[in-house]
Amino acid sequence: MPETQHNRGRVLPVANLQEFFKDTLHGALERQHLSVEDHTEHYVVNLLTLFARAEALYEHTPQGPRLKPLVLMLTEALEARTPADRQRGLQRLGDVSLFVAGFFAGSFARKLIDIDYHIAMGGRAYGELAAGLTRGRGRPLAQVFAELAAKFQPLVDALNEVSESAHTHTDSDVLRLYEIWLKTGSRRSYQILRRLGVEPAPAVRTAQ
Repeated sequence: MPETQHNRGRVLPVANLQEFFKDTLHGALERQHLSVEDHTEHYVVNLLTLFARAEALYEHTPQGPRLKPLVLMLTEALEARTPADRQRGLQRLGDVSLFVAGFFAGSFARKLIDIDYHIAMGGRAYGELAAGLTRGRGRPLAQVFAELAAKFQPLVDALNEVSESAHTHTDSDVLRLYEIWLKTGSRRSYQILRRLGVEPAPAVRTAQ
């Protein structure tokens, strides 16, 4: 059940999950001064609504629900037999990367593959997808995917806010925010660090 800083600790019914994501995402985009086209915002809302169901996000395997490695998803898409299969594979890669980086950024601290890898892979997938849909009926979607590719990292920030609106930052979280800022240049991480009294050092990030 979605919760905010106003309802944490008690269960509130959400009559329409899509409307919930529409309102919370729009608010996050406004607060972060990130402008995206209406079609792009609508696409992300639909993505959040879809992946709110675990069966849509995870692959079914004999070992249980799993996320396929991103590099394998990219390889399968690029080696697909038909253009349609290629497009579906790239879209799946972009969608999964965006959702996972946006909603599970904190969990990457304990894994070898970090958030910047998901940002790079997802941005590449959407960019490849946009480049292949520049003609005919695919042109409107190409514009959506091109914007997703160009603004992938700021959109991850917006989804971080949707996911973590009620989160209280601990000392380990501060270190993780600083690490994310170093790796990705996340504007949101920078702003949170400033609010918490931490001044990120530009010289350190430049040296990475």
